[in-house]
Amino acid sequence: MPRGRYSLHDPHDRTPLGDEHFQCAAGPSGWRYVSTITTPSGERTGSADLSIDALGRPIRLQLRSADWQVRAALVDGVTWVRTDPSGEHATEGNVRAHGFTGASPAFYVALARLLRLAPGGSPTRVRLVAFTAPVLAPLTVDQSWALVGRTPHPTDNGVLEVDEYQVSALDTGERHTVHLAGDVVLSAPGIELEDLESPPTVFD
Repeated sequence: MPRGRYSLHDPHDRTPLGDEHFQCAAGPSGWRYVSTITTPSGERTGSADLSIDALGRPIRLQLRSADWQVRAALVDGVTWVRTDPSGEHATEGNVRAHGFTGASPAFYVALARLLRLAPGGSPTRVRLVAFTAPVLAPLTVDQSWALVGRTPHPTDNGVLEVDEYQVSALDTGERHTVHLAGDVVLSAPGIELEDLESPPTVFD
């Protein structure tokens, strides 16, 4: 059960935004990721709880940020309920999409699990609903994912394969690189793995 800490920063000027303290676990029925998000001073600002099934489909998502809350799942596409800070109003949404995305590293792992790309294969287009802090407003985005390489790295626990993905935003053409090792993100825009108490889980 990997447990550790990601540091979060502005991908443009690297201003520190805080940390995401996480733990995740894989099982016969899928994979779950739970985290607490804090400011650089340690104040709690949000949380993420994502569960996917054995095929990588999002079966439950709960996000909190600045008193906003989103609950979402894969239902007739993807469906969500967003609640305001007062708790008096809730808005529902539904989009024909493959899954979700946002600032949490969990979304990279979940989407890689869903797509199961082959190294050197053709890019795959995917439609996602993005929720971003602080108000978790939904935004439908189209991306292209390609697994450009897989590199073995020797460790004390055996060989660990690191996957390098190229992710492109289809509306702007902006591209970025994501490095994954099993169910842990090693690096991505605005994300760096700082601490890891146990090795990543390697999916079959």
